[in-house]
Amino acid sequence: MPRVGDLVHPTYKAALTATALLATATLVAGCESGSKTTESVSASSGGSSRPGCPSALLQAKRDVKAAEDINAPWSGPTSGPAVVPDRSIVYIAQTLTNPGVEGVAKGVQEAADVIGWHVRTINGQGTSAGLKTAFDQALALKPDGIVIGGFDPSSTADEVARANAVGIPLIGWHAVGAPGPSAKPKLFTNITTRVQDVARLSADWIIAQSNGRAGVVLFTDATIPFAKHKSDLIKKELATCSGVTLLSYENIPISQANSRTIGKVTSLAARFGNRWTYSAAINDLYFDYAGSALRAAGKNGAGAPFNIGAGDGDPSAFQRINGKEFQAATVPEPLSEQGWQIIDEFNRAFAGKPSSGYVAPVHITTAANSGGAPSWDSEGYREAYRKMWDK
Repeated sequence: MPRVGDLVHPTYKAALTATALLATATLVAGCESGSKTTESVSASSGGSSRPGCPSALLQAKRDVKAAEDINAPWSGPTSGPAVVPDRSIVYIAQTLTNPGVEGVAKGVQEAADVIGWHVRTINGQGTSAGLKTAFDQALALKPDGIVIGGFDPSSTADEVARANAVGIPLIGWHAVGAPGPSAKPKLFTNITTRVQDVARLSADWIIAQSNGRAGVVLFTDATIPFAKHKSDLIKKELATCSGVTLLSYENIPISQANSRTIGKVTSLAARFGNRWTYSAAINDLYFDYAGSALRAAGKNGAGAPFNIGAGDGDPSAFQRINGKEFQAATVPEPLSEQGWQIIDEFNRAFAGKPSSGYVAPVHITTAANSGGAPSWDSEGYREAYRKMWDK
């Protein structure tokens, strides 16, 4: 019988040849540092065969190659307590119109069905009032555990305190900035990839793909501290390459992305022309709206600006990437896998054990390694959890 880590999902097999070719890309050695250049760049490699930052480029290519691996062995937990039977969980969703939140909710439900627990999902509707109402409903159900799905627990501080007071364990998904247990607010654990890694690899992908010469626009939401921190980290990593120019740092709240992105992208395309060769955004959502404006500006969906989302990696982002429609890459969260992890973490809590400490490694998805799939999850996670749970 093959080991769990050796299993390869069928949807990715088609991409193995392309990935192997990518792995043979030449790495450039040397050292260079300095301030950003204002030299204009071309759509593919910045208008020059010489890299803009040899040492940074060398490291970026190494890190990107590792992050694009589609067949890395399972690195999550392989042992845990026996299943605690007959548990009930409530998943409070920030809003089910957020594909990331919805994807995790589906993973939680799938894993709960396997382990034999009951799950109810309550939609917070994306508003402060809606979240408070949803949390009140969750508490009234007297569940064994509650998931804080994609919202800041401080927005429901009273409800969190009530759950803590009656001993209901809380598990967050993107609830606080770092993975693992949290003391304030009190969470048994928080499930997320490390924002530092997501931001670094998003910037490194631009450095690697552009051969160290790029003109970049960065989209953020400064109203969300977590998002602002992520974009600041992206900006910091881009600055390690002297051949990369940050053309513009755009603040568009996610809640206004549908109304503001098209106009802003139209303006940026007119302002920067062919100097704008790459984009990064704290969430794939921005590129959902940018496409029509880029098309109207005469841009090709498979050409510059090449866009990477440092966000959830929802199915619409995979569709754009696979179709080469104004998005070239994403750094996705393994949404279904994280739903299964939430159920495993609750089982540890109910058994009186500590959290697993597992943090999913960061992955980069492109058309070359997606195999046409609509999402990303680590290989073998279902088999690993089923084996642990004896299910």
